[in-house]
Amino acid sequence: MSETFDPEELLRLPLMANLSTLAVDGAPRNAPVWYHWENGALWMLSNVSASSVQRISRDPRAAVEIVQYDNARGILRHLGLRGEAVIEPMDPELFRRLLRRYLGPEPDWNPWFIANVARIDDPDGRLIRLSPETIFTNDASFFRTGPGLATK
Repeated sequence: MSETFDPEELLRLPLMANLSTLAVDGAPRNAPVWYHWENGALWMLSNVSASSVQRISRDPRAAVEIVQYDNARGILRHLGLRGEAVIEPMDPELFRRLLRRYLGPEPDWNPWFIANVARIDDPDGRLIRLSPETIFTNDASFFRTGPGLATK
């Protein structure tokens, strides 16, 4: 028993996503990522030397899984996106929009994190774009409330 839902419901939340790419031997590799959904594409931060970028450059097939899970409330929703990923040059404004999802308004950003980790204007920065060929949703938010959904 599962239910579908509008993918936009999860895509607008600041959840963690799991990016899956393929190694040279075809084995899956996963990485947790922050994301931003805009114009029918999922955007994820990376850089020129990142292993995900290297794997996508070799084989663009990718999958992203996003899960909203709240045990106490009985929420369990899964969103899967699959398709070919593309490595794009850094777009600082798009990256700022991504950061706002997780960090809030710019004046509240940790200066150390921005300078040492985010490095918005770093020329080695890259964005991974996934325009999904398929989207799968599954709402199993009935495990505490069943048979009705906790999300209704």
